[in-house]
Amino acid sequence: MSDRIRDFTQFRQRMNERILGQDNQVIRRFFALDTQTYKAGALDVKTKEMLGLVASLVLRCDDCISYHVAQCLEAGVDEDEFFEVFSVGLVVGGSIVIPHLRRAVDFLDQMTAKGSAGGDASGA
Repeated sequence: MSDRIRDFTQFRQRMNERILGQDNQVIRRFFALDTQTYKAGALDVKTKEMLGLVASLVLRCDDCISYHVAQCLEAGVDEDEFFEVFSVGLVVGGSIVIPHLRRAVDFLDQMTAKGSAGGDASGA
């Protein structure tokens, strides 16, 4: 596992535990809502994660992009599908998405080189 993947995963897990350890129902409910949103329903998990990745690209949130890249891999998104997702995010978000697209592809390359897809169910 690359340092970037390990650091991202460990930080995210540690901070989610810290945040969810507080007695704050608003935060807990929002995290639960996020988790419920990405469960299979009328749309399957794979489709929802691809939508999440497009939204994250357009919003230019690198942590969210990394999270959804990992979740997309876990859901079975292949390289051709990733690049179609990336193209939608780029067209919707414009050229300002390009630096985030670079980091997304780099994160994807790192994850697939090590075969270490994965995440947890506590939101982006």
